Amino acid sequence: GSLVADVLAHSGRLDKEHLGTRVGKLSRRGEVCNMINKKYNEFLPSMQSAEELVAQVDGLSSNVDLLRASIENEVQRDLNVAVAEFRELKQQLERDTLVLSVLKKLQEFDRAIKEHKTALLEKKYVAAAQQLEKARSSLRSLESRKGFELKILRALGTELTVQTQNMLCHLGEEWQKLIVWQLPPSKESSLEAVVHSELHLHTMPSKEEEVAGPPVASVFQALAVLGEVHTRLKAFGQLLLKYILKPVISYPSLQPLTEERPDVLILRFESKEPALDQSSPMEVFDKIKLIFEVLHKYLLNVPLEQPVEDRKDGRVTLAELLGELVWEELSNCLVQNCLVNSIPTNSSKLEQYTEVIKSTEEFEKALKNMQFLKGDTTDLLKYARNVNSHFASKKCQDVIAAARNLMTSEIHNTVKITPDSCVTLPQLPDPGSGDHSQMQKPSNLLHNGTVNLEGETRLSQYTFSLPTCRISSSVEQLMELVYQTLLEATVSTDQCCVQLFYSVRRIFQLFYEVVPTYHKESLQKFPQLAAIHHNNCMYLAHHLLTLGHQFRYRTTNLLSNGAASFVDLVPAFRRLGMECFKAQMRVQKGEILERLSSARNFSNMDDEENFRAANKAIRQVLHQLKRLGQVWQDVFPVNVYCKAMGTLLNTALAEIVTRTVALEDISAEDADRLYSLCRIMVEEGPQVFTPLPEEEKNKKYQEEVPVYVEKWMTFKELMIILQANLQEIVDQWADGKGPLAAEFSAAEVKSLIRALFQNTERRAAALAKIK
Repeated sequence: GSLVADVLAHSGRLDKEHLGTRVGKLSRRGEVCNMINKKYNEFLPSMQSAEELVAQVDGLSSNVDLLRASIENEVQRDLNVAVAEFRELKQQLERDTLVLSVLKKLQEFDRAIKEHKTALLEKKYVAAAQQLEKARSSLRSLESRKGFELKILRALGTELTVQTQNMLCHLGEEWQKLIVWQLPPSKESSLEAVVHSELHLHTMPSKEEEVAGPPVASVFQALAVLGEVHTRLKAFGQLLLKYILKPVISYPSLQPLTEERPDVLILRFESKEPALDQSSPMEVFDKIKLIFEVLHKYLLNVPLEQPVEDRKDGRVTLAELLGELVWEELSNCLVQNCLVNSIPTNSSKLEQYTEVIKSTEEFEKALKNMQFLKGDTTDLLKYARNVNSHFASKKCQDVIAAARNLMTSEIHNTVKITPDSCVTLPQLPDPGSGDHSQMQKPSNLLHNGTVNLEGETRLSQYTFSLPTCRISSSVEQLMELVYQTLLEATVSTDQCCVQLFYSVRRIFQLFYEVVPTYHKESLQKFPQLAAIHHNNCMYLAHHLLTLGHQFRYRTTNLLSNGAASFVDLVPAFRRLGMECFKAQMRVQKGEILERLSSARNFSNMDDEENFRAANKAIRQVLHQLKRLGQVWQDVFPVNVYCKAMGTLLNTALAEIVTRTVALEDISAEDADRLYSLCRIMVEEGPQVFTPLPEEEKNKKYQEEVPVYVEKWMTFKELMIILQANLQEIVDQWADGKGPLAAEFSAAEVKSLIRALFQNTERRAAALAKIK
C-alpha cells in the first residue's frame, strides 16, 4: 500500500514537471515564429529583385551565345579572307619593289657603260674609269641579292670584263707612250747592257697633246681608280732597280746623264774610268738623288685620289707608291754594296765616317722632301749610325777569314825562331798612357831587360825565351794578326774591344779545331810536318802565356780585371802539339820494331842467311834513324830533337837486347857475329844525332848519347858479355855491385851464361856467384 502510494506520488510529481517544461518550450517557439515572420517579410522583396536579375542575366547570356555564334560563323571567316588578301598584297609589293630596284640597277649599269664608252672615245680616262667602277658596283649589288638570279648577270659580267680590259689596253698604250724603255737584247744587267739602256719620259705634253691628248695625271688616276696603278708601278720599279738604281750602286764608272728635249726627257748613262774600285756612299747618294729628282719632276709628282687609312684627304702621290714598292730592296742594296764596303777597317778612320752619316741623313731628307720616303723611314740611317757595331763585326769577320786562310795554307813553309830573333809585331801601348788603366809597374827593370832580384841575382835574358826551332811562316803571320787585332782593340770602343778580344780567342779555337783536321793526312804521313806542327803549337802556347797581360784595354771591368787572358788555352795547345808528335813517334817505333822483326830473332848467326837478314834489319833501322835525323834537323829545338832521336834509338837497342837475352844457345861464332852487329849500332847510332846543320856542332850531342838513350849502357854491357870469359863476367857482376849488375838482373845474366858457355863446373861456379 505504501509502495503504490509512493509510485503515484512520484508520478504526479513527474507530470507537473513535464507540464511546466512543455509550457516553457511553447512560449519560446512563439517568439521564434514571430521573428521568422519578421525576417521573411524583410527578405521577400530582395528575393524578388534577385530573381529578376537572374532572368536578365539569362537573357544576356543567350544574347552572348548568339553573338559568339555569329562571330565564329560569319565574322571570323571574313577576317581570315582579309588577312590572306593582305599577305598576298604585301608579297606582291615586295616583289614589285625588288623588281623595280633590280631594274634601276640594270638601268644604272647600262647608263654607266654608255657613259664609259662615250668618255673613253673622248679620252676622258678618269671619267671612263669612274663609270666602270659604278657599273661594277651596280653589278655587285645585283649579284649580292640571294634568291634573285638572272641569266643576264653573266652577260653583264662578261660585258664589264670586256670594257675593263679594253680600257686597260688603252691605258697601257698611253703608259707605253709616256714611259719608254730602250733596253739591250740581253736580259742581264751587265755594265755594257746598262750603258746602252735609256729611259724616255714623254710626260710633258706638246701643244697638240695639250688640246687633244690626256695629261699624265689622267692616265695614272684612271689606273688608280681601276686598281692597276700598283701593278704598273711595280713593273716600272723593277726595271728602274735593275737597269738604273742597282747599276749606279754596283758600277762606280757609271754616271747618269739627262737630256731634255721639247717633248721628251732622256735618262741614260755614260761610263767613265773610276778613280777608285768602289764608289763612296756620298757619290752613290748624289747619283741616286739626281735620278729621283728627274723622276719626281717629270713623272712621280702626280697626286692620286686613293683611299688611304692614315690620310684624311685620301690623296697620295706616285712617289709615295713607288717608294713603298722599291725602297726596301734599294736600301738593302745600298747597305750591302755601298755602306758595307765603306765601313772602316781601322778604328782610327772611324771619326772620318761622320761624313758618311751626314751624307746619309741628307740623302734620306731629300727623298722625304720628294715624298719618296715616309717620315719614319730611317733604316738606311740607322745602319750608317750603327757604324761602331758594323765596324766591329766587319773587323771580326775579316780577322777570322784571314786567320782561316793562314790555317789552311801549307805547313812546310817555315821560318826560324831563335831567342834573339824579333818577330815583326806592332809596338805595344804604354800601360800608363792615354785611357789605358794604370797598372803597377814591374820592379827595377834593368837596361838589358833583366830583373834585379834579391841578392842581386840576375836571370838570363833568354830564361823565358822560346828555344831555337822552325815554325810555319803562316803561324808567325797568324801571331802577327793576333797582336795587331788586340792592339786595335785597345783603341776601340767598349763594344768593339770586347768583340775583337773574343774574335782573337775564336782564332785560337779555330786553330785547335781546323789545323789537325785539315792537315790530318799530312801530319800522319810526313814526320817533318808533324815536327813543325808540334813547334807551331808550342810557339802559340808560349805567346798565350803572356798575350792577355801585354795589353791594357780601355774598356770595362770585364777585360781589365784579369778576364782578358789566354792562359786557359795553353794546356790545350801543348797537348795538341804533343799528341801529334807522340802519334808520329808511335809510327816510327812501329816501323823500327817491324824492321827488327825480320832479323829472325838474332838466332843462329852462324847461318849466313840469318846473319844477312839481321845485318839488313840493323842497317834499315839506322837508315830510318838517319833519315829522321835529317828531316828533323834544324826543325825541333835541340833538346826535343835529342830526346826524340834518343827514344827511337833506345827502342831499337832495347829490342836487340831483349831478343839476345832470350836466346837459349849462342855459339862462339854466333857471339862474334852478334858482337859485330852490336858494334855497328854503337858506332853508327850516335851519328844519327844531327840536330844542327853545322856538322862540327853536332859532335857535342853525339858524345852525349848515353844521356838520351836509356839502354845505351845496357847495350854496351851486352857487348862485353858477348866477348868476355866466365871470370870477366863474374868480375863485371862484382857480387851485384858491378856495372853489369846495374844493367841486367841476375836471371838475365844467368840466361846469357847458359847460352854462351857449355855446362861445366866452371860455369856452375860462375852461376853460383851470380845472385
